[in-house]
Amino acid sequence: MSELSVSHLLGIKDVTADDIQLIFKTADQFKEVINRPIKKVPSLRDITIANLFFENSTRTRLSFELAEKRLSADVVNFSASSSSVSKGETLIDTVNNILSMKVDMVVMRHPNPGAAQFLSKHIDAAIVNAGDGTHEHPTQALLDAYSIRERLGDVNGKKVVIVGDILHSRVALSNIFCLQKLGAEVMVCGPSTLLPKYIHTLGVKVETDLDKALAWCDVANMLRVQHERMDIKYFPSIREYTMQYGVNMERLKRLEKPITIMHPGPINRGVEITSEVADSEQALILQQVENGVAIRMAVLYLLANRGVRSSEEQSS
Repeated sequence: MSELSVSHLLGIKDVTADDIQLIFKTADQFKEVINRPIKKVPSLRDITIANLFFENSTRTRLSFELAEKRLSADVVNFSASSSSVSKGETLIDTVNNILSMKVDMVVMRHPNPGAAQFLSKHIDAAIVNAGDGTHEHPTQALLDAYSIRERLGDVNGKKVVIVGDILHSRVALSNIFCLQKLGAEVMVCGPSTLLPKYIHTLGVKVETDLDKALAWCDVANMLRVQHERMDIKYFPSIREYTMQYGVNMERLKRLEKPITIMHPGPINRGVEITSEVADSEQALILQQVENGVAIRMAVLYLLANRGVRSSEEQSS
């Protein structure tokens, strides 16, 4: 298989296990590129990519921008406060304005679930979803699974627990889909108030005791508590949350085997994870950041190539 089965990356739900493996193989090649003295390749030299961020995100935006520049694409950055672009109409107007500048691809983060899908039906450009509300964040899930593959050799058969604010997390949902497609066993762990009612329907194990979850897993992916998405109190206090669901060295030392710790960032140090754990050998956090650029290069490259091929077929 040399090309993706999809023409957009809207969510992990839409891609196949073969698509994911193709993205990983392509990322392997790009990882070599970004570790060279000259880190640029001309792969997307004639492609223009617009980054549309209707929600603040420093790390994801920078990671995409770096990936685009490493591929020699032309980059247009657009950020808007979500209030001015809260209606679907305005979203299309904004995008049409940008498309009139002859943009080939759009990377979009939006506070509303389904925004990227809505866009893909209305405009003629490849769309990469960089996070839509509490729905999906496909490139984060891909880089997380890729980092597990790099550290443990394979994702198949591994036990992965996702800990924390599952209810508000697009990272959790994309990770569950991605890990299951690659043959991992998945558990979610957190206070029952932060676990969605439908979670059992996704074929994951559910645990509210962190020590039991850590004893079960090979990898623990620690999510931050998303205060900005909370309109009510989901737990008594941060201190109590940390005592029950924060990972520190004492907790890790009690386990019978070493486990791998991950975090999609930004980290609330001292809340879901201590600095000592975040900076330890067991943590994959900096590798996740590096792998994020390689994975995003792979996704952009594969989608652009698919777009070029389909437009050639249309014109012939």
